[in-house]
Amino acid sequence: MSRANLLIPALAGLVLACAASSAASAAASDDASRAEIAATLTQWRDDFNAGRADEVCDLFARELIADFRGQPERGYDALCELLQSSLADTARAYTYELEIKDIFAQGDLAAVRLNWMLTVRQRDTGEESTTVEPGLDVFNRQADGHWRIVRYLAYEE
Repeated sequence: MSRANLLIPALAGLVLACAASSAASAAASDDASRAEIAATLTQWRDDFNAGRADEVCDLFARELIADFRGQPERGYDALCELLQSSLADTARAYTYELEIKDIFAQGDLAAVRLNWMLTVRQRDTGEESTTVEPGLDVFNRQADGHWRIVRYLAYEE
């Protein structure tokens, strides 16, 4: 057998080994991304519920386009204004709970299917109402390394 005939199987094996290693590395990276995104969403819930108005906009990218059924499309500035004014509302208290259904992450893009449960309590009467808001959040890893929402679709159940 010629030397070239021996080299071809060896090179093919090396290519396959490199491809498998690369795939395993990408899968580990995607797993880490899913964990980062879940932690980011949980932190946002905690910040909102604690009334940290200076932190609630950090979840969203400047190029955000947000769609919530029955409401006008919002960009970053309009959504931040809405969130911060909700936290400043003296008549009502707002709290969120979170249920992550699944996270798909590949490279610098990710999509999250989730439910936000919003409870609004009237401060004077204590009356409460809770709505479930299913949605889909699309994340992009930003230049600073943080995952932020660039698009979302949500609606009341």
